[in-house]
Amino acid sequence: MSTGMYCGISGVKAYQTGIDVIGNNIANVNTYGFKSSRVTYRDVFYQTLASSSKSDATNSIGGANPSQVGYGATAATIDVLNTRAGMATTGNSKDCYINGEGYFVVKDGNGYLYTRVGSFGFDGDGNLVDGNKKLVCGTNGATKPTGAISTCEPIKVEDYSTYKNISIGSDGAITGEKDGEIKTLGYIALANIPNPSGLTQQGGSYYKAENNVANDSHPIKYYTPGVGETGSLVTSALEASNTDLATELTQMIINERGFQANTKIITVSDEMMETLVNMKR
Repeated sequence: MSTGMYCGISGVKAYQTGIDVIGNNIANVNTYGFKSSRVTYRDVFYQTLASSSKSDATNSIGGANPSQVGYGATAATIDVLNTRAGMATTGNSKDCYINGEGYFVVKDGNGYLYTRVGSFGFDGDGNLVDGNKKLVCGTNGATKPTGAISTCEPIKVEDYSTYKNISIGSDGAITGEKDGEIKTLGYIALANIPNPSGLTQQGGSYYKAENNVANDSHPIKYYTPGVGETGSLVTSALEASNTDLATELTQMIINERGFQANTKIITVSDEMMETLVNMKR
């Protein structure tokens, strides 16, 4: 098989990955909190037919550049674009938009997951849950943390049925009215993540912190909104998708043309091999 056909096959595979990523971006154009991704391409490796050489003035010989044949391209990286999207008002007083940096924290077994989607509500037991019924974390009680939160725990309002007009403030404070008195019931926490681009997507608008997110020198820290470089909350709103349809449709055309060009290379290489095979009948 010719090198050209290998190059064409590698190009087809690379651009198919690009189309897959673009398709996912467009599919989630109206998904709250969605962060679009991009693909970067790189050449693969080269066969050196002739190495470079220095000039030799004594023998009146000039230098020569290397002669190399490439073996195609590959999809090198798929990067999440953590640009902040706009705010979409919802009219639900318990929906929260983060006006700045940070992630909401939800309980996942013995660990945590992180999300930018603050679609919250309370269950019958007074647990603060998100749209997927996961427990939202922060602190319980009226005391507001003054710095980093040492223990981030699921938020639960005791005697939930006795409170009314429960609301969430811009600083994450959860307040409710009982016997005509406004009481602070807890605080929602935001995670300050050193390298948000290293988060692993889990589906359901969740991210998981794994190897390349934090280290001992720069750990993940938890704060109330507006503290520790985290943004404040805007209620009755959610974060919109950051998918830019104009960009995605343009990239789709570029990737489609690249895909078509590489299939043409495969066709031409096949025709050349057919001609070679038919030389002797």
